[in-house]
Amino acid sequence: MRPTLTAALLATTMFCIPTTAHAQAMSAEEAAALRAELAALKAKVQTLEDRLDAATAPAAAPSGAAGAVTPAAAPVTAAAAPAKPGPDIAWKGAPEIKTADGWSFKPRGRIQLDLASIDAPPGVTDTHGGLATEFRRVYLGVDGKIPGGISYRVEVDVANSSVELTDVYLTYGTGPLSITAGQIKPFWSLEEMTSDLFTSFAERAAFTQAFGFERRVGLSGQYKGKALLVQGGVFGDNANDLLSDSDNSVSVDGRVVWMPSFGDTQLHLGASAHWRKANDGPSAVRYAARPFVHTTNSRLVDTGTFTATSERGLGLEGALIAGPFHVASEGFWQTARRPGLADPTFFGGYAEVGYVLTRGDRRGYKDGSFDRLAPSRPITAGGPGAIEINARYDHLDLSDAGIAGGRQRTLGVAVVWAPIPYLRLTANYGHLMYDDAAIGSTSGDRNYSADAFGLRTQIDF
Repeated sequence: MRPTLTAALLATTMFCIPTTAHAQAMSAEEAAALRAELAALKAKVQTLEDRLDAATAPAAAPSGAAGAVTPAAAPVTAAAAPAKPGPDIAWKGAPEIKTADGWSFKPRGRIQLDLASIDAPPGVTDTHGGLATEFRRVYLGVDGKIPGGISYRVEVDVANSSVELTDVYLTYGTGPLSITAGQIKPFWSLEEMTSDLFTSFAERAAFTQAFGFERRVGLSGQYKGKALLVQGGVFGDNANDLLSDSDNSVSVDGRVVWMPSFGDTQLHLGASAHWRKANDGPSAVRYAARPFVHTTNSRLVDTGTFTATSERGLGLEGALIAGPFHVASEGFWQTARRPGLADPTFFGGYAEVGYVLTRGDRRGYKDGSFDRLAPSRPITAGGPGAIEINARYDHLDLSDAGIAGGRQRTLGVAVVWAPIPYLRLTANYGHLMYDDAAIGSTSGDRNYSADAFGLRTQIDF
């Protein structure tokens, strides 16, 4: 800018300077006056240049750094708002979306396809011999978390052309204590609290079916410590019965589990207690069970329907996982209160051993129940997946106090293969022995045996 200013002033001055011929005609006084004006003009130009230099010079260097040159400051702009982090997406059999402020959302579901056969005396079952298939479960739902320590789940079973609510609940809890409202399992046995995705056999022990273990709507609380689990709640009926106006009972259910671990050894000792009362007075109850597989509707042990005002149950449970080896056993006593009559007490239980054959794998355990058998070397990584073998003795006695529902004893073996964590195949065989069975053969015999085989293919997400 300095050369531009100087040139402009000199150009202006040239118009004011007389030509050479005219200068020769000047007197000495006029020449002196002209030189004085030029000197004054030069001084003004210098003053302007000095001011211009001062206006455009960099800011003074800090004290102690004389002579330092500081770059010109960048133009000041408004501060930009910090960018909000996007959601985090992880894969747990299905995409799970989480946000930094505490929201999460995950679709969930399972498909279980069964192929089964039962060989029993003629006239005993509706599927004598041959193979039968069914979609045992087809669950679809969502679960996730809400900021403030709230979690939720909504799930339905759409198998076999029907829709039934399964887990539907809200849970609040930010520490060892939590409260749940909705439809859940009322803290039954170890076998029942273990997800059907992770049981040793395709079907649970016979007593869980016979004594009517099912989800119910209620309000419950839980304390979960490092080695102690305490659960309890008040419940009504199953949500799917509400539309039929059969919500006529109330129950109180509780469970305590001691679950310490010692190195790679997991110990499980527990007990549960249950009391249920019909609000509308004496009501019809029935205890019955299918023979080892679910593809038949026949109940070979069955009390039939009788009247009771209330029922109470007591369960004991124990398990041990040591490396690839596990054992588990339970007993459950169910008593029905009959006004004016003797109160029958029925018993069911099982004892089981199992071993995971694949190196580095073991049966999972979490929060008072068995968990996923996850292969350390899945087939996707060139490994064999996880392979587990199990053997079980199952016992159910539904005869007492004048009620002859029969006795069922089962010797069962199972092979479980999990090629990847979310895919599982279970093949099991059971030899069943009956005394005073509820259904006799065509020859009238009620003491007989039967054999059942089942194969389940399942995937969950």
